Amino acid sequence: MKNNKPKYHLFHNTKYAIDGLIHAFKTESSFKLELFAGIFIFLAIFLIELDLIYKLILTATAFLVLIVELLNSAIENVVDLVIQDIHPLAKSAKDIGATAVMFSIGLHLVCWFVILFKFYI
Repeated sequence: MKNNKPKYHLFHNTKYAIDGLIHAFKTESSFKLELFAGIFIFLAIFLIELDLIYKLILTATAFLVLIVELLNSAIENVVDLVIQDIHPLAKSAKDIGATAVMFSIGLHLVCWFVILFKFYI
C-alpha cells in the first residue's frame, strides 16, 4: 500500500496549512462567522483593562474556538468523503464535532463572564 503522506518540508507544510485556512474561509460559513466575531473579540481583549494573564486566557480560548471549528470542518469533510448516504454513525460523528465547537464557545463565554465579574462587578 502506497503511503499518501508527503515528506516533511517546512515551507511545503506551511503552504498546506495556508491552503487549508483559505479553503475553510471560502467554504465554511461557521468558520467565517467565528473569524469575523473574533476580530471584535480580539479588539475587546486588547482594549479592556485587564492583567496580562487574563488577556492571555481570553485570547487562548478565542483561538480554541477557531481551532475546534477547523477540526469539526475536517471531520465533516472526511465523513462526506467516506459516505454519501445518511447513516447514524455519520450523523453521530458530525454531531459530536458540533458539540466540541459548542463546548469551546461555552468555555470562552464562561472565561469572559468570570474575568469580567472579578474585575468589574
